[in-house]
Amino acid sequence: MAAIEPPLVPADEPFDETGIKRELTGVAAKVLAAVALAFSTYQLIIAAFAPLSSLPTRSIHVGFLMTLAFLIHPISNRASRKRIAWYDAVLAVAAFALALYHLVFESALIARSGDPTTLDLVVGTVTVVLLFDAARRVLGLALPIICAAFLAYGMFGEFLPGFLSHRPYGYDQIVGQLYLGTEGIYGIPTLVSATYIFLFILFGTFLEHAGMINLFNSVALGFVGHARGGPAKVAVISSGMMGTISGSGVANVLTVGQFTIPLMRRFGYTPVFAGAVEATSSMGGQIMPPVMGAVAFIMAETLNVPYVTVVQAAVIPAVLYYLTAFWMVHLEAGRAGLLGLPKEDCPNPWLAIRRQWYLMLPLAVLVFMLFDGFTPMFAGIVGLSLTALLILGAGIAAARRSTPLRVLLWVAIGLLAASFFKFGIWPIIVGIATLVALNFAVAGGRDTLRTIRSSLVDGARQAVAVGVACAIVGVIIAVLTLTGAASTFAEFVLDVGSKSLVLSLVLTMAVCLVLGMGIPTIPNYIITSSIAAPALLKLGVPLIVSHMFVFYFGIMADLTPPVALAAFAAASIAKASPMKIGWKATHIAIAGFVIPYMAVYDPALMLQPTGAGGGIDYLAVVYVVFKTVLAIGLWGAAAIGYLRSPINWGERIFAFAASALLVAAVPWTDQAGFVLSGLFIAWHLWRSRAARLAAA
Repeated sequence: MAAIEPPLVPADEPFDETGIKRELTGVAAKVLAAVALAFSTYQLIIAAFAPLSSLPTRSIHVGFLMTLAFLIHPISNRASRKRIAWYDAVLAVAAFALALYHLVFESALIARSGDPTTLDLVVGTVTVVLLFDAARRVLGLALPIICAAFLAYGMFGEFLPGFLSHRPYGYDQIVGQLYLGTEGIYGIPTLVSATYIFLFILFGTFLEHAGMINLFNSVALGFVGHARGGPAKVAVISSGMMGTISGSGVANVLTVGQFTIPLMRRFGYTPVFAGAVEATSSMGGQIMPPVMGAVAFIMAETLNVPYVTVVQAAVIPAVLYYLTAFWMVHLEAGRAGLLGLPKEDCPNPWLAIRRQWYLMLPLAVLVFMLFDGFTPMFAGIVGLSLTALLILGAGIAAARRSTPLRVLLWVAIGLLAASFFKFGIWPIIVGIATLVALNFAVAGGRDTLRTIRSSLVDGARQAVAVGVACAIVGVIIAVLTLTGAASTFAEFVLDVGSKSLVLSLVLTMAVCLVLGMGIPTIPNYIITSSIAAPALLKLGVPLIVSHMFVFYFGIMADLTPPVALAAFAAASIAKASPMKIGWKATHIAIAGFVIPYMAVYDPALMLQPTGAGGGIDYLAVVYVVFKTVLAIGLWGAAAIGYLRSPINWGERIFAFAASALLVAAVPWTDQAGFVLSGLFIAWHLWRSRAARLAAA
């Protein structure tokens, strides 16, 4: 039988996360593609040359986002999806025109800061209203309703009783906070969206179009496809590797899942379990370095720390998250008696790497630059440029029936070296322009150029959901900043924490999970980090650990019904109930719930300084990682009901108790946890061996 090869993902297939989308053809499709191409071009110019000041850069970015939102998403599910309605075209043009207001009147706005004119208030009001409508179309009703509630609180909270009230604010103060400054819709989340996030989304789409998905699938199939439960393990590994470049859970489901979900179903997994494995594995991409998700960039900017500091804190929890998913599918395969693929049907992973190893070069360069002190902006533009060089060089090489390496590697290395040696971005631009011209000249080169264009268009379309979410949550940030309302919740958490840190953590987790039932990870993190993270910091939780705690549970919330985007995306492929997939995904990821708690009690899990002199105590790191792996192993066995053989409910409760003791870092719990863990493992091994001997 021929080896199973992962299918190619269509290069012209965009992956928008939420909302009803139009299916355009003809002139309308070309107009949409042109706007998306202009958006990507604008962002690349901003990244390479930074020609505009901060506020116009952000406002034009939001203008492009709203323009694409009105062109891509109809006003309702009853509207035509085959054409762009005239009123949506008007709204799209108006949104972009209003976005130029900060650019055209920049000097005047600075001169009259704090004293807005009637025109300022009108433009600000219309822009905010358009943003709410764009968010409703792209993200659904939940987030706009929450933001509207915060806005109403800012406008009318003076009439509320007791501690809920605040001093009155004028309409000009509200609009000024929302629109005219950098603490509202043009705040830090929008800044990060307009700089780092867009670049890394574009980087991911370029690698996808270059064939990285197929490489990841081939490697995963080759290494674990033949193992017990191999198809599900392929899903975990492929999604983890894809998460290193995409940072988007839903995009991972819709790309990797097109191959892994049918493969799992073919080899005996139920549609619900197959969809849940892919959803769980894909959502972890948001915490998988080096790219991670958009939240990581927002966190770095909010905490005013280097991005590599966030990466450092995330790396061990990310690996443990995927270890959890891998362990759960291994146990499920053992419980259900599911085998892997025949060895001869799996591709040779080393052959796949040898053929396409150059696709890993941009990722390797990106990792090196991030850890060597380069800014994420420069690292992103270099990684993106190198990927474009690879695609263009591969097109020329294919036309000459040569390997891509012969044509482009020396060019790419030379141009990158020139950039490193203080020649800036111009050598890369010259190199890309030269390869574009060569692709025009060779047979088949125009197909390569179409791939580049599709990557730019798809990157802009993928950025819409993330960017609109970053802008609309600025309403919440503006109100919290203006009224100081965050301190009320923080005081409540502090009061609870004075009695029990565990209760404070559970309360914060509950807020993250409840918010996650209606809104995506980005606004979830921004809201909870603004409200709950400062309280955790005052309770003695290290700053970055407190933010990682809410970040982590914001991701877990994306798996939690009733609104679990990853589960809904997987359901469309698995042909199963999204609710059942969401609950099963929560079940698969349940062992991962212990990781944030363990990091709070022992920050060494996130590589935070714990040793003498403020350094990292690597012995403490090894100890806590070992303890966490043991806890995950026992918790997984308790959840699935299987280890080497089925375990009964009494044993499951015993295993759960042992793992719970390992989580709590209070006196004697570790010792008790290790003793109970040893007793359980010894008992289970003895009982399993006795059962096998009896069966023989």
